[in-house]
Amino acid sequence: MSEPRVIKTDPYNAETSSDQFATTVTPTAAHYVRSNFDLPVLDRDGYRLTIGGDVQHEQHLDLHTLSQLPAFEARVTMECAGNDRLGMRPIPAGEPWASGAVATATWGGVRLADVLARVQPLDTAREVIVTGADHGPRDDALTPGVVSFARGMPLEVATHPDTMLALTMNGEPLSVAHGAPVRLVVPGWYGMANVKWVVGLTLSRERFVGYFQQQRYVYDEGGMIRPVTRMRVKSMITAPVEGETVSAGSITVRGWAWSGDGGITRVELAVGGGDAWQDATLGTPDGPHAWTPWQATCVVDHPGRLVLRSRATDSSGATQPDVSPWNRLGYGNNAVRPVMMHVSASPPGAAND
Repeated sequence: MSEPRVIKTDPYNAETSSDQFATTVTPTAAHYVRSNFDLPVLDRDGYRLTIGGDVQHEQHLDLHTLSQLPAFEARVTMECAGNDRLGMRPIPAGEPWASGAVATATWGGVRLADVLARVQPLDTAREVIVTGADHGPRDDALTPGVVSFARGMPLEVATHPDTMLALTMNGEPLSVAHGAPVRLVVPGWYGMANVKWVVGLTLSRERFVGYFQQQRYVYDEGGMIRPVTRMRVKSMITAPVEGETVSAGSITVRGWAWSGDGGITRVELAVGGGDAWQDATLGTPDGPHAWTPWQATCVVDHPGRLVLRSRATDSSGATQPDVSPWNRLGYGNNAVRPVMMHVSASPPGAAND
């Protein structure tokens, strides 16, 4: 198995390597990792989840209590909001993510709705603020100093039956890099909403205005600022891979498509430049929140460089654009991405006459 491609060592950030996109579920060791601070290591025996704010009964839950709630499992495609940042022009500030900050895993745990039911939210509660144990200095914060990672989401999203507190990933207890012992999983939302190392839930009547809600993980477009939320419709070509040599003739192209705003209804493939698109055949996703497989066949008669492009459409009617709107921090790039390969006149490795 190929190791993730390390983007940064301190804090640790790494992309899924291209050869790990062949299967629906990405192996845990190959799944991309996004960290904003040093990885916290929490003691499982001493772990407590504090739930407070606009609730009738504040509680401090240990792992045993959490694990006694009804079990829930979901296969979820998760993408970092900064994925494909290198494809924007000019290149925005931030981690230099190429196209590997996306993956699919099977998460197991308990529904967040069941956890919140224990504390009985007040009628005044409108948002749930989720706080992780990771923290560090941020000189550009409104109040400079140490900042904890925290994100807010509407109560109706928190209580959606598929929003969970995950305890396992691909059938094994969470690793430290993926948020052990408890992380939030919000299907359909970019990765920043899936808070790792969760230690606090605060129900609030006010909109959350923390650092990672109004200064980072926001679309900053000419001073117009709004938080990043759901994943935009997107597709990728997984075979042939970038730079691969293929034989002239019939070529089978495969890939994945996903969206946080609805199911995938169409994927198209373009061979070369121009605007000649052909429909691909859609497969069946492994659940409502997992990416959709697709496949198309094209015939290439001449050797040389070949550029392939894919674009997806979801049930909301949204289609991948040729160019994604530029924003200062480089989030949400879902533009059509060209993949270049080489076409040989004979099978790769064959002797020339």
